Amino acid sequence: QVQLVESGGGLVQAGGSLRLSCAASGRTFSSYDMAWLRQAPGKEREFVAAISRSGFGTYYADSVKGRFTISRDNAKNTVYLQMNSLKPEDTAVYYCAAPRKATGWGTRNPSDFDSWGQGTQVTVSS
Repeated sequence: QVQLVESGGGLVQAGGSLRLSCAASGRTFSSYDMAWLRQAPGKEREFVAAISRSGFGTYYADSVKGRFTISRDNAKNTVYLQMNSLKPEDTAVYYCAAPRKATGWGTRNPSDFDSWGQGTQVTVSS
């Protein structure tokens, strides 16, 4: 497993932007696909975006496609989530996560992820 620490959350008005960062420990960061998931109050945790080990492959939840961008810097052991045109329904705790090693590319199931950060709160006001 890899240890993950998120940062960059906060309060923003609708239409605004935030950039989340996730710092990973360990020398094997570049061997992991990485993802962002989120959990709103009273709702189940849901997939947001994922990026391949090389950074060349990405996929997104339909609800954020065109507004959010996931990226990574393997030299810095960091993955990012740039969030633009934020909406009140984006309000949630955002988690950085790595999937189980046996998990294939393309999963959106939170149960397939076994390394999690502590989460960072994003609140979008209307």
